[in-house]
Amino acid sequence: MALKPSGLGRGLSALIPNKIKPEVLPEDSALRPKEEKVLQIAVNEIKTNPQQPRADFSHESLEDLINSIKEHGILQPLIVTQTVAGYQLIVGERRLRAAKILEQATVPAIVREAQEQQQLELALVENLQRKDLNPIEEAVAYQRLIDEFSLTQEAVAKRVGKNRAVVANILRLLYLPTEIQKALIEGKINYSTARVIVGLPAEQRLDFFAKVLKNDLTVRAVEGQAKKIAVRKHFRQAQDPQIKAWEEALERSLQTKVVIKKSGATGQIIIEFYSAEELAELLKKLTPESI
Repeated sequence: MALKPSGLGRGLSALIPNKIKPEVLPEDSALRPKEEKVLQIAVNEIKTNPQQPRADFSHESLEDLINSIKEHGILQPLIVTQTVAGYQLIVGERRLRAAKILEQATVPAIVREAQEQQQLELALVENLQRKDLNPIEEAVAYQRLIDEFSLTQEAVAKRVGKNRAVVANILRLLYLPTEIQKALIEGKINYSTARVIVGLPAEQRLDFFAKVLKNDLTVRAVEGQAKKIAVRKHFRQAQDPQIKAWEEALERSLQTKVVIKKSGATGQIIIEFYSAEELAELLKKLTPESI
């Protein structure tokens, strides 16, 4: 059957619960993701976009995505528009190509008019120019641009005229528990405090948040308490000028957040990414000879 409702969920927001929590936004928020029906559309009925600027889609560059789809399926639906000749792809060519390699009969997709897609991007960017957005609304808008338009953080930053690091730091707020996100929206904590909390290990964030509220800590006090919780070795090393310089050099090269943890002659380099597309771009930068 060429077209049927998807079993993945009733709307786009249901597919990305770990990134965007619609319940923290007001019902009338312009940035709240709208419920959109996800359909299963036959792979052979979807034509690729002739305006797609990227032409290099080697099998090797799709390997990680293929392995992920094998294990979990396609978690983020494609965006298509309906034409007289069938469906034309708007967003999701890597997912479509991976599905073809895996010989999948159908893929999850949202059918949207091309004009609606353009209007949605314009609306998100226009909302980001407003001065009254709270940090969570700003993060949601960035994440929607990434999810619904296959943009990298760098591309989002260019569209809204901000530094990529600023966009990356705002996006990290989406990893906070719902309770903390709501507190930030309601003004119970400020952005600086939220940034400190998101930098803590995930299992310690709610306890630390409760302590902040109970003691009505200032930002300076919050930072001091967080330093006590953080792994002391890593904290001391983060202040090492040489390690800091290496981190900054890697961040400029890879265009994402990098953390170096060093212990003697050994250690770890942690490279962050926020979407499958960003992971693919990082792999291209790190292993160009194999892609």
